[in-house]
Amino acid sequence: MMDFEQNNKPETVMDNAIPQPILKESVKKKIWPVIGIVLLIAASFGAGWKTGNKGYTFEPKTFKVINQSEMPQTVDYQLLWDAIDTVSSKYIDQPIDQQKVLYGAVSGAIAAIGDPYTEFFEPKDLQSFRTDLQGSFDGIGAEISKKNGQIVVVAPLEGTPAQRAGLMAQDAILEVDGQSTANWTTDEAVDHIRGKRGTQVILTIFREGKTEPFKVTITRDKIEVKSVKVVYKEVNGKNIAVMTISKFGDDTEPLFNSYVNEILNRKVDGLVLDLRNNPGGYLQTAVDLASNWVQEGQVVVTEARSDGDIQKYKANGNTRLSGIKTVILINGGSASAAEILSGALHDHGIAELIGEKSFGKGSVQELVELRDGAAVKVTVAKWITPNGKNLNKDGLNPDVEVKLTEDDFNNNRDPQMDKALEEIMK
Repeated sequence: MMDFEQNNKPETVMDNAIPQPILKESVKKKIWPVIGIVLLIAASFGAGWKTGNKGYTFEPKTFKVINQSEMPQTVDYQLLWDAIDTVSSKYIDQPIDQQKVLYGAVSGAIAAIGDPYTEFFEPKDLQSFRTDLQGSFDGIGAEISKKNGQIVVVAPLEGTPAQRAGLMAQDAILEVDGQSTANWTTDEAVDHIRGKRGTQVILTIFREGKTEPFKVTITRDKIEVKSVKVVYKEVNGKNIAVMTISKFGDDTEPLFNSYVNEILNRKVDGLVLDLRNNPGGYLQTAVDLASNWVQEGQVVVTEARSDGDIQKYKANGNTRLSGIKTVILINGGSASAAEILSGALHDHGIAELIGEKSFGKGSVQELVELRDGAAVKVTVAKWITPNGKNLNKDGLNPDVEVKLTEDDFNNNRDPQMDKALEEIMK
């Protein structure tokens, strides 16, 4: 399993965004937030079906679902099996695809929880999800998620068709090729947005500040983006490193470490850490990167679970960048692991935050594999910054707010970066 802080998915989504899950690495079987009721349903599906004269019947079973805040309640899942058996035997267009019925029942049960980050993956969807952090796929290159019931752009990745087409963080995707996204899950949106390179997809976008939705036609391409890059700027005779981290994926830590060596060799005077439009990724990577600034033993982030269990993730103590003045750029596309790193450096007084309020994706998802290659991703915990801020509820507010307008975007201006360079020179 992998513990993500998902943050949802990139189509990767990058069309994996979450914000991308914050993933707590563990392909073994850690815990992505998973809910007991879901596991019970999945297990009973596997064990309770048997062939009958009318297609499928279920041997009655009753399970207890425990609500921590109330007395235990008895839930009779025979209702579910009765409904499925009735439809299977009476529906006019036979035969019914029982596999679809099974997946639909599990998916519906999990969707009823009402958490956009808790979801069921069919085998094909699980495979797609696992490619999200690996950095190579065909699509448009935009991280998407579901927020307030809408499919929204969390982050257009740099150098991708999505960025070239002008998509922006927080754009709401109302339609994909004329189909409404109103009732879609993030995975369904990803399935429709992704496609073979060279093909086109038409998105209907609503953007805050605009009075009407508008359409954007994007030609899909192979998306292969390194998660870390560094450029150097000469500002008033001082050498400033600008490190951009686009996600916390498989290649992030080795690339980061390589660039840190380069930065130290260059003896830079300051570092701008650009986490704008970073949808998140692996939790441990965020902790390890924070340890380049945060002193050994100090808390980077606290994980609070529903059962009251508290786990503190602490810096491992290499602090190679602790002597370099650092500022961090964030915006509405900064989520999950990006918020953990930003919150840790901010709360320990190491870095000032500049830009716009972050996304507010501070929950942990646990990925649990089920039978036949399916899986459940469940929210199991929330992230708290060292100073006690609930990332999932509040997000992060910048110390210095600087807006990036559409006019700035269209004219290649970056007042947020300008302000970061100004602040680092003080």
